[in-house]
Amino acid sequence: MSTDNPEPVSSEQQAREAELTARVLASFDGTADPRLRQLMQAAVRHLHAFLREVRLSEDEWQQGIEFLTAAGHITDERRQEFILLSDTLGASMQTIAINNEAYADATEATVFGPFFVDDAPLVQLGGDIAGGASGQACWVEGTVVDTAGNPVPGARIEVWEADEDGFYDLQYDDDRTAGRAHLFSADDGSYRFWAVTPTPYPIPYDGPVGRMLEATGRSPMRASHLHFMVRAKGQRTLVTHIFVRGDERLKSDSVFGVKESLVKDFAEQASGTPTPDDRDLGGATWSKVRFDIVLAPDGA
Repeated sequence: MSTDNPEPVSSEQQAREAELTARVLASFDGTADPRLRQLMQAAVRHLHAFLREVRLSEDEWQQGIEFLTAAGHITDERRQEFILLSDTLGASMQTIAINNEAYADATEATVFGPFFVDDAPLVQLGGDIAGGASGQACWVEGTVVDTAGNPVPGARIEVWEADEDGFYDLQYDDDRTAGRAHLFSADDGSYRFWAVTPTPYPIPYDGPVGRMLEATGRSPMRASHLHFMVRAKGQRTLVTHIFVRGDERLKSDSVFGVKESLVKDFAEQASGTPTPDDRDLGGATWSKVRFDIVLAPDGA
């Protein structure tokens, strides 16, 4: 069925379709929770408007059901296909934008992603989060402050990333813990740790979301990044990344997560360059990046 020149819909047909939408909306009128009633009725209005706008065929409806069913089947405790779907449709970033309103110079938020886990190991300031993950060593440092510029001591900083092959530890079958840890900011708000230099990688594309991207001519590649989640008493929790300046994928990130304020210089250091903590890297090259974090007040 072509949608380039759709057949006009008769007034009688329009009336029938509108009457059905009205009946479905009315079925939620008795919902006790007003917020749930608002959500369900808005979802119905927008869903029915979509169906009527594109004049969805029954075959297309069946394909949609099969797509969602496949997303459910591939989802398990290690993989969340519905988060991938939300990410690749921009729904995750839109939700983040709505719930993290701009406040003074607070650091911008971006997508959480499907690879965070609780209880990542603790490392001390200056420790190594790589845990054996492959890749070029990268020194990360910065401060955590509030929007008044006051240091935030004791902020819990969760960090996670993929290895140089583009895989998170969860994507391996050996139960390794690598490329993730947490640490706490010092009394002056400073923090520092070793990681690996981020590299680009594809989101999992062997499932229905990958097939959707292929069918629409989109790449599954994510721009190189390092994940952060920062929590501190009295401050709004920040979930964000930093991205590598110069990465050609900054403008085509598959989950729309890139923000200019989060693009940072990962400065390449020549072989033999002394490290900030005199770590012996055996003559290998390394990189360093600074990321100063500003937290908005809780409730902002």
